[in-house]
Amino acid sequence: MKAQAVDKKFFKFVLPSMFTMFLSGLYTIVDGFFVGHAVGDVGLAGIGLVWPITAVLIALGMGIGVGGSVLMSTARGAGCDENANAARANTLMLLVAASALLTLFLVFMNPVLVYALGARGEVYDAAMAYIRIISIGGSMQILASGLIPMIRNSHKTIQAMVIMSTGLVCNIILDACLTMVVPMGLAGAALATIIAQSLTVAGSLICLFRDREHPVRRRHFRLQKRMMVKMLRIGVSPFGLSLMPSVITVYNNLQCLAYGGDLAVSAYAVINYFIGSVLLLLEGVGEGMQPLISYASGAGDYAAMRRLKNRGLMTVLVFSALFLIACVPAVDLLPGFFGTSAGTAAVIRSALPILGLAFPMMGLGKLFTSYFYACGETLYSTLLVYLDPVLFTPLCIFILPRLFGLKGVWMALPGAQALIMAVLVVLWGLHKSTLRSKEAEYAG
Repeated sequence: MKAQAVDKKFFKFVLPSMFTMFLSGLYTIVDGFFVGHAVGDVGLAGIGLVWPITAVLIALGMGIGVGGSVLMSTARGAGCDENANAARANTLMLLVAASALLTLFLVFMNPVLVYALGARGEVYDAAMAYIRIISIGGSMQILASGLIPMIRNSHKTIQAMVIMSTGLVCNIILDACLTMVVPMGLAGAALATIIAQSLTVAGSLICLFRDREHPVRRRHFRLQKRMMVKMLRIGVSPFGLSLMPSVITVYNNLQCLAYGGDLAVSAYAVINYFIGSVLLLLEGVGEGMQPLISYASGAGDYAAMRRLKNRGLMTVLVFSALFLIACVPAVDLLPGFFGTSAGTAAVIRSALPILGLAFPMMGLGKLFTSYFYACGETLYSTLLVYLDPVLFTPLCIFILPRLFGLKGVWMALPGAQALIMAVLVVLWGLHKSTLRSKEAEYAG
């Protein structure tokens, strides 16, 4: 794949990736739609409070899958197909091991975790009904989120999109059957998700093991500890990229309870469906660009890396502007779509325009995080991912509400993202200097 070919493949990789990431988020939106209409505000609050547990499952799979995929693409760019195949096999082994361990942990620890997340009374009962089943089938969540990046990095972007679409359609049908036709409530929504994710896993494994260009061989499944360590080091950033929005959700839920009660939590749960979808679409730009950046980095083609980065930057800014504009009709459409009460709808109308201001900054943060770990700058990507939930969001979410009440909770997201942009400017300046040195060394 030459530099010119890499450039031409930008939209072939990015657009399916955006759509695939969006589809992954629709699983939760579909659950919220049916639960909102079948159970009401209590059900929405229950799902919203325990979403971080589900997010851990998805993030773990994403971290391992993307970490292995970066090694695959970099090795192929350097012309080392045998190393790429070994990376794929070791990624599969690590996904299976992580699935077994985390599922076992959550099955026993769910009551403690749900209570710690702030669920009480009816909301606690609703949350437990949902997350108990999600945890039992947790391995499917981990495998599904980890296998899709591997398919995408195998240059099967359309297949990845089709597999996710099939699982989503299955989820919608089962949600309707298990919450409306058979009134199982939140347990039905959770069961529908697990069955649909199982279908995604089956389709992904078939796609990987039927790869004729790069067939899976038994010798590739030799455990390579050094490769796994490198995979996990890279995976720290995509793990955080997937999980940290949910950590921020925990902060916001606690402050919503403190400054607005259960009504504010229900409103934030609905808003989070919209913000989460936007975030996944914007994240899809960087994730789609990642295989191309890793390949170009492995091949030492730094000019192609710059061109890909510029295209990604333009794409993120255009879509961010469109999503910001979409907040105007969304304030009226979201309450009706999720079947909220009038009080919840009023909170949504006041909160969403403020939160929407963060979209362009969130998009840039996601793009450059993916760019940095794709080319091996794991320190930079890790800083971008973890400074927000560890420092900037706690700073904003605990100070601004004291000054502005519930409105301050909504102001915390754009405030924290502005601080991340300041860090990004510094990191990009350092990276440009490193890139110029590598380019001069490679040319020499």
